[in-house]
Amino acid sequence: MRLDKYLCEAGLGTRSQVKKLLKSGVVTINGRTARKPEEKIEKSDTVAVSGKELSVSEQEYWMLHKPSGYVSATEDKHFPTVIELLPEEARRDLFPVGRLDRDTEGLLLLTNDGKLAHYLLSPKRHVDKVYYAKVRGKVAEEQVEAFREGVDIGDEKKTLPAVLEVLKCVPAGDAFESEVRVTLREGRYHQIKRMFAALACEVVYLKRLSMGSLKLDESLAPGDCRLLTEKETEALKEETGCLSM
Repeated sequence: MRLDKYLCEAGLGTRSQVKKLLKSGVVTINGRTARKPEEKIEKSDTVAVSGKELSVSEQEYWMLHKPSGYVSATEDKHFPTVIELLPEEARRDLFPVGRLDRDTEGLLLLTNDGKLAHYLLSPKRHVDKVYYAKVRGKVAEEQVEAFREGVDIGDEKKTLPAVLEVLKCVPAGDAFESEVRVTLREGRYHQIKRMFAALACEVVYLKRLSMGSLKLDESLAPGDCRLLTEKETEALKEETGCLSM
């Protein structure tokens, strides 16, 4: 790996900032001063800045409590992205696993582990995704049954069976609002909103609570993130089969 790329992934700034750092003479490789951005380093090399040894993980896993207003992408011309919410020390090659709509909140996993991302999103593996939603009006048993059987949302196939649980129904102005929990085993475009719309209901708030074994850390405020624990990472890999591959 090039030295400047390594320093960027260690969270020391952009390429231009890293070049200035190298020119200052504070970067060393195995004890000798290194100034060339293009210099190659090996896994066995010890890289230090001002005497402090660096360590760069090959793979990182971040849990983000996505707030409304951000798009689940690495870059966008019109709206802020979830990548902008990561701290400076995060790797530069992270990407969101799947997408949450811009106005949807909740759990979002960001990683550079392409294999795990593929397994989590694969329709064949049916990883459960749980959401909390507020729906305009009263959600009745007929909607619960429709979710259980699969809903025609205009795609080639009906949705896979999903679990719809009504948590409560409360007055909202001159009407009612239902609070529900939805468990999906797939992830089609705007799926929950489209499923309710097909049943003449409107989703007014949506938040993802979990993806497989990974549950949103409720101590994280919207916009906050943290690295996954080793236990959380291993659980995800085990349930998707990545540990055995």
